[in-house]
Amino acid sequence: MNLYDLILLIGIFLVAAMFWRIRAISEAVKTQLDAYCERQQLQLISVARVKTRLGSYRGKLDIHSDFVFEFSGNGEDSCQGQVKMIGLKVQNIDTPAYRVE
Repeated sequence: MNLYDLILLIGIFLVAAMFWRIRAISEAVKTQLDAYCERQQLQLISVARVKTRLGSYRGKLDIHSDFVFEFSGNGEDSCQGQVKMIGLKVQNIDTPAYRVE
């Protein structure tokens, strides 16, 4: 195995690891939003990732992700909120004022 093959193998491993980490983050945000909406008596409509970057938080390198989600407070209207994640942990959930019935 030459140096080129080793670098290629490491690159493939890193891409696969990043893919699995991003998938785990997506599943975590969905689980957290389901629980949040249930506590707030909201209906979760959809979740979408808008930004992903590599960064450090308290000296630990991890993936920082921003998501938007659509929800309804009364089953008729829809509103859009934002979620900021670092790794698998929610840092902030922000929702606008919404109607409840």
